[in-house]
Amino acid sequence: MSATRFTYLGPEGTFTEAALRTLPEAATRELVPMVSVPAALDAVRNGEAAAALVPIENSVEGGVTATLDELASGEPLMIYREVLLPITFALLVRPGTALSDVKTVTGHPVAQPQVRNWLRANLPDAVWESAASNADGARLVQEGRFDAAFAGEFAAATYGLVPLVTEIHDAENAETRFVLVGRPARPAAPTGADKTSVVLWLGDDHPGALLELLQEFAVRGVNLMLIQSRPTGQGIGNYCFAVDAEGHISDRRVSEALMGLKRTCPQVRFLGSYPRAGVAQGDVRAPRPGTSDGDFTAASDWLGRCLDGRA
Repeated sequence: MSATRFTYLGPEGTFTEAALRTLPEAATRELVPMVSVPAALDAVRNGEAAAALVPIENSVEGGVTATLDELASGEPLMIYREVLLPITFALLVRPGTALSDVKTVTGHPVAQPQVRNWLRANLPDAVWESAASNADGARLVQEGRFDAAFAGEFAAATYGLVPLVTEIHDAENAETRFVLVGRPARPAAPTGADKTSVVLWLGDDHPGALLELLQEFAVRGVNLMLIQSRPTGQGIGNYCFAVDAEGHISDRRVSEALMGLKRTCPQVRFLGSYPRAGVAQGDVRAPRPGTSDGDFTAASDWLGRCLDGRA
């Protein structure tokens, strides 16, 4: 395995690259752009890279399906940390292009909902076609295949373009969440401000099946931060569920919820416990009464006294 190489969703100039470069360890690694999320993750699976940074959730569009599906299938991988990156777009064009010259635009499909209102107001007749990434859209503009691309302003210099308009976003404070993914290993020690990710499969389709899964978290006071259904590919109505929960797998409330799920689900894939980006330990709410590690320990001690006649 190459311990000195990180892959990411490329090409150069993507928001993913910008997010990766915020990690201190990126300064000492070879950063290799890949053409797709599956390609970036496969490089980790086959030992060509130690880790990959890929987008997993957007505050406007929700989960990034390519990443969720890739983590739910194939050889298991594990999330080790997350990065939150504020997202704002620039309209990149070849030098000398005016706004009135823009008849065709491109960008990543996830970008379109974030600039739709701006497009309607400023380029109502422009034709949109999606690109593999925002940076790839910039490359296509450089090659003359489109008039303009929505991308990060930082991508302009890489592709010999200029930002015609900057700070474009329909939603204020839009963010994308990225995850650093590697091969499975022991999770990092809990920080007190952690997140646990899993993928769950329903045993059979019956009334209340999803509720039964969610109750494993609810009765133990585990807050869910994301739940997204994804088709399994095994026919209409067959779904798995990507779930992010507050807490670390070493927290009793989280570990017991996962054990409950393992008893009732045909498949549970653990994707990792890792620090929450931008959240300090002091910002995390205290566990609901009855769900702290101390409460679980006290209940276990009481049960032991009952079993040996000391209750």
